[in-house]
Amino acid sequence: MTADSRRQFLKLAATAAASANISFPAEPAVGLIFPSSNRPVPPEAHVLYRNGVRFIAEGIGLGRTLPDDFDHMIERAMPVASKLSNSGASAIVLMAPPLSFYKGAAFNQRLSDELARTTGLPSITASTAMVEGLRAVRARRVAVATVYTDEIGLHLQGFLEQSGFEVVTVKGLGIERFEERAPVTESVTSEELLEFCVKLRESRPEADAMLIASGYLPTLELIVPLEKRCRIPVVSATPHTLRAGVRLAGLSGRVPGFGTLLDR
Repeated sequence: MTADSRRQFLKLAATAAASANISFPAEPAVGLIFPSSNRPVPPEAHVLYRNGVRFIAEGIGLGRTLPDDFDHMIERAMPVASKLSNSGASAIVLMAPPLSFYKGAAFNQRLSDELARTTGLPSITASTAMVEGLRAVRARRVAVATVYTDEIGLHLQGFLEQSGFEVVTVKGLGIERFEERAPVTESVTSEELLEFCVKLRESRPEADAMLIASGYLPTLELIVPLEKRCRIPVVSATPHTLRAGVRLAGLSGRVPGFGTLLDR
């Protein structure tokens, strides 16, 4: 090997070694906080956002979702948020809407601010995501369908009214303790939920948007059929909270084909 060829070989080897050490930016991660300790990432996340972002789920560790437990859940949220931050999350999302809307709009804002202060990351609650979704579709008069009891529904109504909406009706399925029911996807079918929402809309034709508040029932596939039958935009807690989290992580959150809000 001549001196020139040797130098050329060494140069190529150095270039190859440098290329091998190139690191590409990791996909942003959205950290999801759930009440129960064993709640996985919702299937809707993988349907909507198959590429470009990943999700990390952590639970607060309580098995019930009753008002008496909400204070304890909130106390446990901050350490879980810190754990998600240390695991590489780019944004933090507190799922389970009642945890944040139950005490009103001001408390919800304080909770979001505390999550951000604790983690140093952009943070949002499911309640804020629902409000942002309703504002994005220019809702004013909202019909609300929930899986909750009347008591929790009234708290949701108060939260939405404090956030600037007129709530024309709130109706729930009355599920109080999910751990005492058969799996919710078996006890309430998609068809039943669809008809429940359609009847709610028919009872209040003045509504210009519908909100589905449920962190347990899969609703993504219902949005387009509901919008076609009801002829108003539909905002649903889980898919649109995922959208909000993805947007906080720096992506657009847009996924055409899943209704008015996700089309934007």
